[in-house]
Amino acid sequence: MRTLIFSSLQVRDLAVSKAFYTDKLGFELSEMTNSEACIFTYNKGEASFAIRTPIGNLEGKEPGVGVSLWFSINEKIELLQSELTEKGVVLLGTINNTPFGKTLMAKDPDGYTITFLEQEKR
Repeated sequence: MRTLIFSSLQVRDLAVSKAFYTDKLGFELSEMTNSEACIFTYNKGEASFAIRTPIGNLEGKEPGVGVSLWFSINEKIELLQSELTEKGVVLLGTINNTPFGKTLMAKDPDGYTITFLEQEKR
């Protein structure tokens, strides 16, 4: 068995991405510090990930293509959709019904897809 314990996204502009994840999506900065990265927690640390300055050259590349991070939410997905729309977040389509529950996808400044999931009650 392999367990994913951490994710890190390379971003072009650390300050812009930091503002997007904190101000628009509501993630909180971790107490851990790194001059080349921002480490986030969400929902009391249940999901931890980071954004960081590029490890390699991103010139002419789209770092977010093909990548999606999924976050489970506790609130109704319709409420989240309304909040993100008010904050000017780019949403990729509308709410989707999936085998896992309802999803809503947002696009970050580097093209990463952030998927929010309201899980089905079982």
